[in-house]
Amino acid sequence: MRILRQLFDNNKAWAERIQRQDPDFFSKLSQQQSPSYLWIGCADSRVPANEIVGLLPGELFVHRNVANLVVHTDLNCLSVLQFAVDILKVRHIIVCGHYGCSGVQAALRRTRLGLSDNWLRHVQDVRQKHEKYLASAASEVEASARLCELNVIEQVANVCYTTIARDAWERGQELAVHGWVYGIQDGLLRDLNINVTNPDEILTAYDAATSALSGFTAG
Repeated sequence: MRILRQLFDNNKAWAERIQRQDPDFFSKLSQQQSPSYLWIGCADSRVPANEIVGLLPGELFVHRNVANLVVHTDLNCLSVLQFAVDILKVRHIIVCGHYGCSGVQAALRRTRLGLSDNWLRHVQDVRQKHEKYLASAASEVEASARLCELNVIEQVANVCYTTIARDAWERGQELAVHGWVYGIQDGLLRDLNINVTNPDEILTAYDAATSALSGFTAG
């Protein structure tokens, strides 16, 4: 209970600090949210979405799960995506993975974790799809970094192929999907250069991003 008490104390100090900076912040925040961005990231505690991009509450809509996956049967992720696109009218969807992802490493090593193995089967599919490229890595660290990057690119494609994104583009809504990866060791983001703004760009952007990956790029 002492640890939980500390969290409440931390919360109070944080709220007081925000109010000192902007006395009207919480009153304005409580009336509406109008983020321009949806962040689909990993649930890893070392990857705090808002802090990484320097945005305050209300500026970033967030969905997180193990290994930042976008699965077409995952109603949780799809509901967040639909709410963000159709209701909040976000203009950018960012799929962000991170180097050193435990889920990706488990898929690479074929490590058995338990129930999570069923979820990480989707990363296993990415590994198998790009097995030749991963096999050319000089070390397991490099292979893990490559798989983290490839996993992001695959999830960007998955976002683009949802009916949610395609319907938005069909009705002329401005929407861009991006793939990034975060380096825990240096705190920096890396753009994987897959940026899709309409359905005609999906295959070209996917092929260019996968072709551009070479060497060890982890930060």
